[in-house]
Amino acid sequence: MKIAINKLHPFYNHPFKVIDNADMDNLVLSIKEQGILAPIIVRPLENTSDEFEIISGHRRYRAAQLLGKKEIEVSVRYVNRDEAAVMLVDSNLHRSRILPSEKAFAYKLKLEALKRQGKRSDLTLSQFATKLDTASAVGQDAGESRDTVYRYIRLTKLIPELLQLMDEEKIAFSVGVELSYLSENHQRGLFEIIDRDNCTPSYSQAFRMHRAFKDNCLDSRLLERIMSEEKPNQREVLKISMEKVRRFAPKASNTQLEDFVIKACEHYRRYLNKNRDRGR
Repeated sequence: MKIAINKLHPFYNHPFKVIDNADMDNLVLSIKEQGILAPIIVRPLENTSDEFEIISGHRRYRAAQLLGKKEIEVSVRYVNRDEAAVMLVDSNLHRSRILPSEKAFAYKLKLEALKRQGKRSDLTLSQFATKLDTASAVGQDAGESRDTVYRYIRLTKLIPELLQLMDEEKIAFSVGVELSYLSENHQRGLFEIIDRDNCTPSYSQAFRMHRAFKDNCLDSRLLERIMSEEKPNQREVLKISMEKVRRFAPKASNTQLEDFVIKACEHYRRYLNKNRDRGR
């Protein structure tokens, strides 16, 4: 069935990002040429008579908005919000690229929904728990262990700035987990150092920060001292926005993008050498 696009609402606290980038431009072009091939899955919105909440298809919905469409094809599911939350997460986890922040909030959303549905759950967030619970079911559906699910959920305790660094692959997963145990004030102090000095903590440094915080002895001076240590793998780096690079290779993985930049630099070097030889 078709309904007015202004009757649709994004899922509340939707964990998967919808960004107006090169990928969205490609989707808009595809829909403009071929239309929406699969209907958006929605559910009736509580306390309304003719409005709906999106379960699956947020990117298609956004693309339709950008195209100025007035109506859109939908498939209605008569489910409650917790059932819809599970459907939303499961329909997105198959994607080829999922950011750490997306997976963190998706796992949290599904775990809490299953818990409210009456499933057994242990929300201690222990990294080394062994008994079966709801997190085991979440992990099984995603092909990951119970402890990995909990470690991802720990990331929701990070401030947005540190989560963004994880999404940009500037902070490793294990490092982010350790930093998630710091207070918000300590995390903000750490981010100021990262932003100022253009450096990120290693796992060893993050572990020591976590331990110092647990022992109630972490302060700004200790943060500075830990972060001032030179790491063996420190190198001078050039920062380039991923969005700028992805314009030239929108479907490439991060590893492929790195190879792309290296090859572009090599090509430019040969170009400079060639023109230098001509000038002799």
